Amino acid sequence: MHTPVVLGIDFGGTKTAMAVAEAASGLRLGAATVPTNAAEGGKVSLARGLRAARALLERVAPGREPLAVGVSTIGIPREAGVDLAPNIPGWADLALVREVRAAFGDSEVRVETDVKAAARVEAVEGALKDADPGLYLNLGTGLAVAVVAGGAVIAGRNGASGEIGYNLRALADVGLPSAERSILEDGVSGIGLLARAKELFPDATGAKDLFAAAGHDARAAGVLKEFTDELAFHLVNLTIALDPARIAVGGGMVRSWAVLHGPLRRALDAAVPFPPELVRAAFPFDAPLAGALALARTAVAVRATPSTTL
Repeated sequence: MHTPVVLGIDFGGTKTAMAVAEAASGLRLGAATVPTNAAEGGKVSLARGLRAARALLERVAPGREPLAVGVSTIGIPREAGVDLAPNIPGWADLALVREVRAAFGDSEVRVETDVKAAARVEAVEGALKDADPGLYLNLGTGLAVAVVAGGAVIAGRNGASGEIGYNLRALADVGLPSAERSILEDGVSGIGLLARAKELFPDATGAKDLFAAAGHDARAAGVLKEFTDELAFHLVNLTIALDPARIAVGGGMVRSWAVLHGPLRRALDAAVPFPPELVRAAFPFDAPLAGALALARTAVAVRATPSTTL
């Protein structure tokens, strides 16, 4: 008899990652990644990701439909669309929950914002376990944080807690709508660093090119200093407001943790009355995918729990 499985899918700004795991143990049976190709639009990107997920299932768990599918996504998923997801044209108009249900009709489906899914799994079994409150900082294609308090991720009234990518950057920004100013994510994110990298190195393909060049190119080093200074400014103010026990940092840029840790640590120590721990996330590069799998496994557990009627 085959072991029941679950499926996790993480729809990101640059890639869609997926994994199949045993429902009971969480043991991963296989994983795959396909490019988002945001310029092609949300519908094309979604279809590509769902096809790849189906192909992965057929490869590692042939003949088995997942008991549940957990999905993490950029933006804030609603029943009829996705809010705050400008990185992929058309993603905001997708009825993501309905589309996934249509693709996996016999499965329970759970969908959550990627950074919140990441923070949840870090709080349960990762770097934020027993940290109350804890702060998860995502440094990837975009920029966001998630706050963990009492073991739960704070969603906020509209599900938008932690969307610091929309923060003001200067006093002159006060009173201006986001369309008339540069939001924080424009500069302090993978997208922002890629734009700066291309100014210096036309063949650059990501923030990694700036990190690689910073040791021998003064211009690249200067760009990274501006980046870390602005990031530290906002992180320090957020830390003062929240007084977290620990900050865990994840996302693609954590591959350059040796460069990031020192400036952030010094900024926290200098300005925060009670500086928290600052650590690399336990799932540094795929916490949203791990969170998606955790969502699916939780859905299975909930469904299997007998209800009681008083």
